[in-house]
Amino acid sequence: MAQLSPYRLSKARDVYNYFNVFNAISWNLLVGIIITLFALRLGASSTYIGLMSATFYIALFLLPLGKVLARRFSIISIFAFTWSARSLCMILAVAAPFVDYAGYRKTALLLIMLGVLLFHLFRGIGMIGNNPVLSQLATGPDRGSYMTQIQIINSAIGMFGSFLIAMILGMEPPIFIFSILLSIGVITGVISGNVIKKVPEPPREEEGKGMNLAGIFKEAMTQDSLRHFMFILFLVVLVSGVTRTFVVVYAREVFAHNDGLISLYSVFGGLGFLMAGLIVKFLVDRLGAKPLFLVCVIIGLICLIPIIFLPSSAVENMTGAILFMVFLFFMLNFGFLGSEGIAQTYFIALIPSEKMLDMGILYFFIFGVAGAVGSFLSGLLLDLLMLIGVSPFISFKILFGIMIILAVIALAMRNKMKALDSLPLRDALEVIFSVRDLRAISLLGKLNKAQDHKEEELLLEAMHDTPSNLIVDGLLDRTRSPKLATRMESIRALEKLKTLNKKAEQVLIKDITDNPFTTAYISARILGNNNCTTAIPMLRELAVSDDYMLAGESIIALARMKDEEFRREIENIILETKNPRLQIMCAEALGIYHKAESITVLLDILRAENPPPYLMDEIVLIISTIIDTQKTFYKILVRYMADNTLAATLANDEAEATLEFVNNTLGKKKFKINSAMINPFIKNFHEAVLKYVKENNGGELSRWILDLPEESLRNYDAREKSIIKSVLSEAVVDTDLNGYDCLRLLIINWAAQQLRIWAAMIK
Repeated sequence: MAQLSPYRLSKARDVYNYFNVFNAISWNLLVGIIITLFALRLGASSTYIGLMSATFYIALFLLPLGKVLARRFSIISIFAFTWSARSLCMILAVAAPFVDYAGYRKTALLLIMLGVLLFHLFRGIGMIGNNPVLSQLATGPDRGSYMTQIQIINSAIGMFGSFLIAMILGMEPPIFIFSILLSIGVITGVISGNVIKKVPEPPREEEGKGMNLAGIFKEAMTQDSLRHFMFILFLVVLVSGVTRTFVVVYAREVFAHNDGLISLYSVFGGLGFLMAGLIVKFLVDRLGAKPLFLVCVIIGLICLIPIIFLPSSAVENMTGAILFMVFLFFMLNFGFLGSEGIAQTYFIALIPSEKMLDMGILYFFIFGVAGAVGSFLSGLLLDLLMLIGVSPFISFKILFGIMIILAVIALAMRNKMKALDSLPLRDALEVIFSVRDLRAISLLGKLNKAQDHKEEELLLEAMHDTPSNLIVDGLLDRTRSPKLATRMESIRALEKLKTLNKKAEQVLIKDITDNPFTTAYISARILGNNNCTTAIPMLRELAVSDDYMLAGESIIALARMKDEEFRREIENIILETKNPRLQIMCAEALGIYHKAESITVLLDILRAENPPPYLMDEIVLIISTIIDTQKTFYKILVRYMADNTLAATLANDEAEATLEFVNNTLGKKKFKINSAMINPFIKNFHEAVLKYVKENNGGELSRWILDLPEESLRNYDAREKSIIKSVLSEAVVDTDLNGYDCLRLLIINWAAQQLRIWAAMIK
């Protein structure tokens, strides 16, 4: 389907919004709750109400006639004509109060029925344009939110209109007031028919491509996802139509509430529909239509359950009854009417645009059959039950009990609905109850409306502190911004996410190749943190990039992904480069690999001529990581950095504290004979340490290290034991290394730790 340009799409949406305003006013004044109250005022039975409600759905069977007309006339012209004509047909209902005043009540009821029937018949023909127009206007990433915006407009006007109607009917006005209200509905309906003419004509189906009705049903039945959805839709629409229609009769027949009070309930019903729309609009583009559809059905189902268990005494309690009916109207509209709205969003996403006209007929056929059958049979059931002597109170319990069973069947089939990139129901519920995710969605919504790059940067910074996988697509869009700061902040926000999808990985890989010296190094870091192994070949090449930040982050990323084959190359890079920052990043990578053989390479960096002090400290810390002393050594290093004259004192403290710990530990052992092997090491440790730090004589400590038995080094494997003992014993006698107090403190700390571990091992 050819899409409108952004400007024309915006203008078309504006026109359609105006159409919706007048259409919603007309609908609520002509066939909303007011027509039901009008009929009840004239003494209509439940069967009459059910039949009148069924005309709403029966009219949808005229969609094929609309398709035939669409071959000769434009879709918009059909839409406009039928919308005006349907409103004019309600002049019959406008005349009903005068006929009733003349004493012909049955004729008045007949005029209402004819007016409503003709209204819906013309509407059924015009509905052929509904899905094509919506499919044309609801394009792009905001498809779901725009569809829901239409729902919000309708519900807001419906709520406001119901409030005015409640105020008018609450004063028990003469029946002629219905003529005035219906007349206003006719006028606004004609206006809506003229406004829709300004919407661009949707693309027509190619000649010969359309299917007949039998072909439409045949194709639908061959597609599992469509067939299952249509059955679920049938059940939900049936339950929705019955409950929302007969809750009005329920309020009047069971609770004996007047027209004004029932109209006031419909205000809360409109509020429920409005709230459902606002919530769906906020979430649908992030969660998808399927889970929100299911959530709405669940809410509608839950609110029906209290009807079954409501005691008869509650009917007499006026305050409790009013509160219960407010709750019922609100939740039924929130749940079931909300599910009808999101169902159309799901359907439009499920059906290819080129089949929208044909499958739209199927959609409304299912809608029509479900609503017509449900409404008519429900009215018939209620009248039959009351005819055989069942009270209205029990009759409605039976009716709503049947509706609960049908809703449960629909929910039981939820797994047969195609996901359409939606979140699973459980994940969606977690998002709905997650303050962090909701805040992230809110920030993304504000980001999409940002007016300049400064506002974008502030919002992206806030999103960095509110990580959520629901905003990935929005962040990825900002990675293509022409503004460096915006790209930087969006990629930084991606870094906070726990996982990345394939699309995000591809965007980051592209950023690395396209944006060196700017954001590429951040992308490399993110790929490493998320174990993106597909990027390994590229990261290997970039390890020698002129962009040293990118090279360093690529090296660290390879280390995080345990690319063992490249470790030797990193050891070569750290020895060859003269860039201290790159050397530090290479050292960090070697620390991540955690291989004892890399200690020799790191010590070679310290042997170089005049290494920067900060590089020396980083190297020593990395060595402490490899030999697993980082936790205990870091505290010593911090104290040494605060006062460099404390080297000998800190070494002496470490030796004394260790000997005290060892002696106390061994003193508690029952079998001291097992500690005979460790005694020489205890005796010689303090003296070896003092000679090393005070006299620069590491010979005794070197022998002490070499003599450590293999079983005492239980934290290392056999190969690591040999390497660490060899490297450290050589380091303490290496004159080139003896000038580094922090290294000497590290070796002493390591030796002390081994002595403590050995003492604790002895039984």
